[in-house]
Amino acid sequence: MQPHDLNRRQMAGQRIIAGFQGTGFNADLKHLIGDLCVGGIILFSRNIETRAQLRQLTADARDYAKDCGQPPLFIAVDQEGGSVARLKAPDFTEFGDAANFSGKTDAARFARITAAELADSGINMNMAPVMDVADPGIESVMARRAFGTNCAYVAEMGTEIISGLQKKGIMAVAKHFPGIGRTTLDSHLDLPDLNTPAQSLYARDLTPFQAAVKSDAAGIMLSHIRYMALDPLWPASLSAAVSERLLRAEMGYTGLVMTDDLEMGAVEKHYGMETMISQIMAAGIDIALICHSMDKIRTAAQMFQQALEDEKQYRRQAESVSRILSARRRYL
Repeated sequence: MQPHDLNRRQMAGQRIIAGFQGTGFNADLKHLIGDLCVGGIILFSRNIETRAQLRQLTADARDYAKDCGQPPLFIAVDQEGGSVARLKAPDFTEFGDAANFSGKTDAARFARITAAELADSGINMNMAPVMDVADPGIESVMARRAFGTNCAYVAEMGTEIISGLQKKGIMAVAKHFPGIGRTTLDSHLDLPDLNTPAQSLYARDLTPFQAAVKSDAAGIMLSHIRYMALDPLWPASLSAAVSERLLRAEMGYTGLVMTDDLEMGAVEKHYGMETMISQIMAAGIDIALICHSMDKIRTAAQMFQQALEDEKQYRRQAESVSRILSARRRYL
């Protein structure tokens, strides 16, 4: 399937991974899949009760997408282990924080077990691993979620997980590019500015992500941090300097580039959805992650579709859709 095989509503929807309410197939999911043609859904604890319930939910969503003539859905979850794990005991294996992993054996075990449990539940994308390098000199927001403070070790652990997940057909999404280990302000709450010199970011924070690029990670998630040395105006999640120039042109990444949730305080408090979607399109970012508001998901879908009415915009947006369809062919 190529972009020209889709109508414009479908092409627009492919650019969105959406959250929803409920634990069963419901009117919201029908609207997201059938009307807005979203490319994927993301599951949270609010959507998960038991493994049997989860299997039924994902199967119903997949079947409905097929019945509607849509491409296969991305079905995503945040399953890092530790404090960020949506699938919990007793139905699923729980792991400690990444900071407590003792080496590649632990990483390989996590990837092997997690891939099997996700696949069995109908999930095909994991928003993991965390490739941030924690800063030991501050109260880093990633102190527990990061594998550690040594960039080479973080790269080694993260690539072990990427490889382990993807060998079993689960798309891995490395996050949060270009690294949030130096920040203390939680971007769920507001927009952090990071004044670290570019050479320091290149020497430390980008090392694990360069390894993720070489490991062919299916996706890379952009952070909601404003890196003053890279782009003093826009946070990474809305920045052409970060997405196109740094990640794609300099680092050679050809996979899926996506935002973190556009309803986090870091961006929601400062930009309207229209501004964010305009920037995402201008920056060549493939997928917008919108995890809560149906109205905001609708606004995003409308903006992506409107852009396709312009011939020059159509060609540019079709590049993102082509990358999305390529990932589907490979994994789904």
